[in-house]
Amino acid sequence: MANRIITFCYRKIIDTHAEGAWEKMVFNDTYSEFLLQAQNFNPEKKHTTFSSLLRYVPESVKLHYLVSAAAVGYLQQLNERVPDILNILGRQFLTFKSFHFEIINSDLTTAANHQVAINFYSEPMIWHDSACNYMLVSAAHNLELPVTGDEQETYTTDMVQLQPFFTIQTLKKG
Repeated sequence: MANRIITFCYRKIIDTHAEGAWEKMVFNDTYSEFLLQAQNFNPEKKHTTFSSLLRYVPESVKLHYLVSAAAVGYLQQLNERVPDILNILGRQFLTFKSFHFEIINSDLTTAANHQVAINFYSEPMIWHDSACNYMLVSAAHNLELPVTGDEQETYTTDMVQLQPFFTIQTLKKG
């Protein structure tokens, strides 16, 4: 079977129900930043929700980017590891180099309606095989390792379970 090179996307949604300390800090700081930045698009205080701002003030689409600044420091704390996605041994293994932040919903009058998403895009992986709802993968940089003499191809692999908000973003047959 030819190697298939994939990248994963994990969509982490953070809202008022966040339980972990990291998620709570992202929630609080992005909401505070939303309140601050929204003033630039709503000086007359006509709109109270993010959706209303988007509908009546087209430039407010910039809020996604502007508010993302409040999350960047927290993303650096992850040391390029995708949160919540564990291999079958319960260890973080998936790394990311890029992400996309978005505001799903927010309200200038109540934090309870604030909801953001961070999409993490993994480093390229080799997809070797699947068994039920598990995928056997390894880092794509393994393809660059030289094979000499009688050595056979050997990969350090991880078995990962498919789950909600975790998908194959790109697929390339090698």
